[in-house]
Amino acid sequence: MSTKKTKIVLVDDHAIVIDGLKSLLAKSEKAEVVATASTAKEGLNKLKATTAELVITDINMPGLDGLEMIKTIRNEFPPTKIIVLSLHDEPHYIRNILRNRVQGYILKNDTSAELLTAVEHVLDGKIYLSSRINQIMMEQLDEDRAEKLLTEREIQIIKHIAREKSNKEIAAELFISERTVETHRKNIFRKTNSKNIVGLIRFAYENNIIE
Repeated sequence: MSTKKTKIVLVDDHAIVIDGLKSLLAKSEKAEVVATASTAKEGLNKLKATTAELVITDINMPGLDGLEMIKTIRNEFPPTKIIVLSLHDEPHYIRNILRNRVQGYILKNDTSAELLTAVEHVLDGKIYLSSRINQIMMEQLDEDRAEKLLTEREIQIIKHIAREKSNKEIAAELFISERTVETHRKNIFRKTNSKNIVGLIRFAYENNIIE
């Protein structure tokens, strides 16, 4: 007796990626690709026509982008599961995608085995982030903790330092004394383990204190 397979729609604007995914997913005993699309709009139409249970999609595509498609799926097809397959590994980008309640996030340079594992986990009702995505998010947590070492006032002063303002200018801007600014500077350098302004600015960029 054959087991009913989960229907999958693949959405990516690169034919070579679609072909690779179809070949890979042919190995799955639980799922089958029932439609493919090269744009988000086409993907939504294919999803509606096939009532597929899982969509595997890229984010950057011409026209309607993948994120807008995900939001539409969440509104119009709530039961549908979504796995994002992307080149983007920036923490803020990943967080933005995860906020939209996707079930999986895989990088395009992850292994084929990891993608199959992601599909298996998601079809079993679990959330799956690839090993690299997990590592990136853990590193971001470390950076967030680093930022919390600083007080709100210290963060203000770092932003002024990044604008090359002197202690006197910072004091006038924040309505505090120059001596207080100097004390804050010493504490900031100590907490961030920065030996000079260049090191402090690097810390600020890495921890999203300044952009």
